[in-house]
Amino acid sequence: MRRVVITGMGALTPIGNDLDTYWENLKNGVSGAETITKFDVSKFRAQFACELKDFDVKDHFHVKEVRKYDPFSLYALYAVDQALNNGNIELDELNKDRIGVIWGSGNGGIQTFGDQMKEYINGDGTPRFTPFFIPRILVDIAAGIISIKYGLRGVNFCPVSACATSNTALIEAFNYIKWDKADMIISGGSEAAITEASMGGFASARALSMKNDDPKSASRPFDVSRDGFVMGEGAGALILEEYEHAKKRGATIYGEIVGGGMAADAYHLTGTHPEGDGAVLGMNEAMREAGITAEDIDYVNMHATSTPLGDKSELIAADRVFGKRKSLSISATKSMTGHLLGAAGAIEGIATVLALKEGIVPPTINTTEIEPDFADNFDFPIGKAVPKEMTYGMSNTFGFGGHIASVLFKKFEA
Repeated sequence: MRRVVITGMGALTPIGNDLDTYWENLKNGVSGAETITKFDVSKFRAQFACELKDFDVKDHFHVKEVRKYDPFSLYALYAVDQALNNGNIELDELNKDRIGVIWGSGNGGIQTFGDQMKEYINGDGTPRFTPFFIPRILVDIAAGIISIKYGLRGVNFCPVSACATSNTALIEAFNYIKWDKADMIISGGSEAAITEASMGGFASARALSMKNDDPKSASRPFDVSRDGFVMGEGAGALILEEYEHAKKRGATIYGEIVGGGMAADAYHLTGTHPEGDGAVLGMNEAMREAGITAEDIDYVNMHATSTPLGDKSELIAADRVFGKRKSLSISATKSMTGHLLGAAGAIEGIATVLALKEGIVPPTINTTEIEPDFADNFDFPIGKAVPKEMTYGMSNTFGFGGHIASVLFKKFEA
């Protein structure tokens, strides 16, 4: 079977605008949560989020691109450019008919949609929409823009599975390379959803934390006092490549994808199954494909958004899959980055790859009292990263609608 390796990565996150800064801040337990600066939040129930820091699209893109593309697409382009530079990948030297783009977003151009509708409603009733309105809001447009920029003619599409989206994209990219339908695929996800509509909508759904007095400690996965997730924004890009293709061109290899599992809770519009049924199926399928057992897993980067019901159901699922095993390290990096929705799996996949490569488990921060039924079941690095030699790591993502996507990574061995 064709092996699929990772040969480049790029990260634009609330705790770092490049791969190295992101990873250093993850290891050091830095929180990206602060009061929102993008709009007036005085009348909002949840008034904070994990915004990007010191990043203005106008500083990195031509004015024509800023006018044509929603921020979620620009975030994608920025992360992809990083990943290609990180991997020293010269696309013009490769067969672009065999290079594809599978890129996801949960909300697409929600910022453009909100801004244009406000202009229409607050105006004189004349529809003065930009001619770029439709392409700016389309969820698939980032995938298209990436392929256009680099002239990539291979498979090109955008899966959408809410907060499981970029893991779904990675699994699809893994499959297309494995099936010999591509030699390289740019994959990942981007999100620019810190908007009035998103913050208001998620708050109304009682999904967001309301700890407005202390944003930095608000995201506290597994903790008995957790009260909801913290919104995040940004992008993560991973270059997936067939192993022999990568070896032939002398690529640096960061890690390997060996399995992917997708399933459904088939239970509720927004809530996860209380017994973690879909999560159990997804994790087991990823391991089945890789030909390993639960005992082989060294680390799980949990979906763990810090919601009361969601975190507990995932812990129940982990207990069902792995049993009570103190040798299994579990952490939730959303405690630092917030929840990047459709881009979550991409940046958490990067964290998992680097954890395996460097032998370091990133921590969960802010958590002080883990759910008592599970506190002694697993290894929970709290507050600071811990060194650990690891071979296999899993990254979980779950989305509204009951979508489940688990990606299984392996430390690279030639």
